[in-house]
Amino acid sequence: MLPAPTPDALAHSQHVAAHLRTLIDAAGGWIPFSRHMEAALYAPGLGYYAAGAMKFGAAGDFVTAPELTPLFGRTLAHALAPVLAETGGEVLELGAGSGRLAVDLLGELERLDALPARYSILEVSADLRQRQQIVLARDLPQLAGRVQWLDALPAHFSGVTLGNEVLDALPAELVHWTENGPLSRGVIVEGDTFSWQDRPIADPLLRARAGALDLAPGYVSEINLAADALIASLAQCLDRGLILMIDYGFGQSEYYHPQRHMGTLRAHYRHHALDDPFYLPGLCDLTAHVDFSAVARAGAAAGLELAGYASQAGFLLNSGLTELLMQTPPSDAAAYLPQANAVQRLVSPAEMGELFKVIGFSRGGIAPLAGFARGDRRHSL
Repeated sequence: MLPAPTPDALAHSQHVAAHLRTLIDAAGGWIPFSRHMEAALYAPGLGYYAAGAMKFGAAGDFVTAPELTPLFGRTLAHALAPVLAETGGEVLELGAGSGRLAVDLLGELERLDALPARYSILEVSADLRQRQQIVLARDLPQLAGRVQWLDALPAHFSGVTLGNEVLDALPAELVHWTENGPLSRGVIVEGDTFSWQDRPIADPLLRARAGALDLAPGYVSEINLAADALIASLAQCLDRGLILMIDYGFGQSEYYHPQRHMGTLRAHYRHHALDDPFYLPGLCDLTAHVDFSAVARAGAAAGLELAGYASQAGFLLNSGLTELLMQTPPSDAAAYLPQANAVQRLVSPAEMGELFKVIGFSRGGIAPLAGFARGDRRHSL
């Protein structure tokens, strides 16, 4: 049994559903799924990330790595400090969630005497931006003045661009491969509900990408052109430094494996993963796994160097996660055991350690990252 929404939450979901029906009607009765996903997540004042519901942590719909333990952000600080020292640059975080990663990362950089002059956050959600400002002012008041929020990418940037669970939340195209070739799977209104309808692919780029995959009839999956576009935009503004993206996903051969014939699209509601992306619109997060081969190709096309590709477990362990954990004495069980359990979730192949990957792009000849020193999987992309 799924947790029942409160009356206010249910009313909000009904408003979101009405907004989606209006979009579909205005478009002639059909929109591609990417448009539906974009509105369900980001419509101002209505979408999942634009409204005020709790999203992160035990009271929300899912738990991200920074919510599990400060050791995640602290380890990333050790991984990124050499790049900041080498470039004299700044940090740009994309989609900073609750603000926990910014707090932990900046706090550890301060301890390392490696603070950037500025920590910028590009956040499309006004609600999350406000929450981030509150968390930073409360937990890191001495450094809050270094943090600024952006409405768009800067024209020029040097340093580290960081995105944790950003790519999976970008609106993805759904494609249905048939006997007559690939079709765009879109959304229609059918009575009081939403339903699927396939139509010919209008976008030449999407049509070419889908055709190149040559999947068996009946296969349904995602192609994320928005992820390609984001990498290209980040490359355009990067003068020197590193782009580091952390997310769950696979290389292309595993992403489009025959056994994954129904795709990776999921709705997340109160710590339940659902196959129905139309369930309680506005109250559910919608995500699709990341095709890291496509991300790597987008970086290469934008003139970036692939700095590395590794499992989250490998990257964090290479970057000193275990050493940071051992700063808490195991004899202090009350302090040590919760952190050890959180670390186990970060690195265990049965939890986040293997499903989550880290991909890095560089420009300007920066030194290799320790996080990719062992277990680099670039060959698998």
